[in-house]
Amino acid sequence: MTDPWATSAVAAHVAAGVDLHVELAGPGLRSGLTHALREAARTGRLAPGTRLPSSRSLAADLGVARNTVADAYAELVAEGWLTARQGSGTSVAQRAAVPRRAAPAAAPRRRTPGKPAYSLLPGAPDLASFPRAEWLKAARRALTEAPNEAFGLGDARGRPELRTAIAGYLARSRGVRADPERIVVCSGFVHGLTLIAKVLRGRRVREMAVESYGLDIHWDLLAEAGLRTVPLGFDALGSRTGELMGLRGAGAVLLTAAHQFPMGVPLHPERRSAAVDWARTTGGLVLEDDYDGEFRYDRQPVGALQDLDPERVVYLGTAGKALAPGLRIGWMVLPEALVEPVTRAKGAFEWTVSSLDQLTLAEFVESGAYDRHVRGMRLRYRRRRDQLVAALAERAPDVRVTGIAAGLHAVLELPPGTEDSVVRAAAWQGLAVYGLGRHTHPSASAAARRRDALVVGYGTPPDSAWAGALDALCRALP
Repeated sequence: MTDPWATSAVAAHVAAGVDLHVELAGPGLRSGLTHALREAARTGRLAPGTRLPSSRSLAADLGVARNTVADAYAELVAEGWLTARQGSGTSVAQRAAVPRRAAPAAAPRRRTPGKPAYSLLPGAPDLASFPRAEWLKAARRALTEAPNEAFGLGDARGRPELRTAIAGYLARSRGVRADPERIVVCSGFVHGLTLIAKVLRGRRVREMAVESYGLDIHWDLLAEAGLRTVPLGFDALGSRTGELMGLRGAGAVLLTAAHQFPMGVPLHPERRSAAVDWARTTGGLVLEDDYDGEFRYDRQPVGALQDLDPERVVYLGTAGKALAPGLRIGWMVLPEALVEPVTRAKGAFEWTVSSLDQLTLAEFVESGAYDRHVRGMRLRYRRRRDQLVAALAERAPDVRVTGIAAGLHAVLELPPGTEDSVVRAAAWQGLAVYGLGRHTHPSASAAARRRDALVVGYGTPPDSAWAGALDALCRALP
């Protein structure tokens, strides 16, 4: 009896070709095999150029005589379906592709702006600058030194090597009081916020204070978790955290204290203290989103709010801005009382971030490669910031640029009532850019909603597109 699955040992197929699934049909073995191989080649299941197993190997897999396979191969070579060369084995013959019928002409469409040639959307780094060579070195070292248990599902908090590396890095670079036992690795800020929201809902929290300006994806996430978001007032000193005492239902507040997104101002020291005092008085939590803490240009870095009270502040950070969002690696530094409930909300095992990626990042940080990369990118982004400011001063002198002391974006203040028209003009110039209205909470004050501006991300374009993006932006401005 023959086995319809040709699955020889791996070692045999290193030399002999690929694993091959063959279903024999017909009155005879040879004719059945010939028909099966012919149909596989005809339908494209065996692509042109695919090397077939040797007749000896395939015969052993199928449990038939070697001559049966050799005769089938010979017949298909004669028909032109296969080719056989001395020393190269038997392969599927190259054949002309069957032409496809032309698709019917699309109905005429109304003229609209084409796909953007350039992007100045905020929130992303220059992906072309990812340190591939250094990352590969770190990955090799991490893989070589990884303990066997690292290939299992692992601790839900994340690999201890990464938690230890992150604790040391945050302590020296951001002033965070970080104990590896209080760090939980997550797959980015959104994942971390989701876990915190789940814990808060479990504690019957129904309302969270947020900033008037921020990201709708965060507000939507909190709403889906059953948390109503209430925006705080905003002015030149940042969010008005003194308003927290008047919010009777709020159990937490989400702040970008070091560099407000997108307005770009640091939260005033008195307002930082007010947020922590509110949390101590009410038993609430401050969620600190330190999304771009590494990038400071014209002033000393603003330390993390978490240092004021590690038992009332949850610190959230990621590798998304410094390296790449596609790594999907973030971390939470938690009050001691939250470690167990957040870990339980995440699950019994590490399901979200590859252990090898965690070990690679740990090695990348411990070797100093992370610091070197951040310093290099800080210089690159500062040059871009300066070029943006210079171009606007020359070509759009009436546009005021703010929020540029840090981060990867700037705010361009526009004349009242012009934001939508400028965004549309940018689209016609082949430029993707967001207006401030996209980042304004629906329940923010009328004054906040009336403010017209562009939020310009200067970290996004690769070097080859930077000049073109700047030119398109200046052409779109009033």
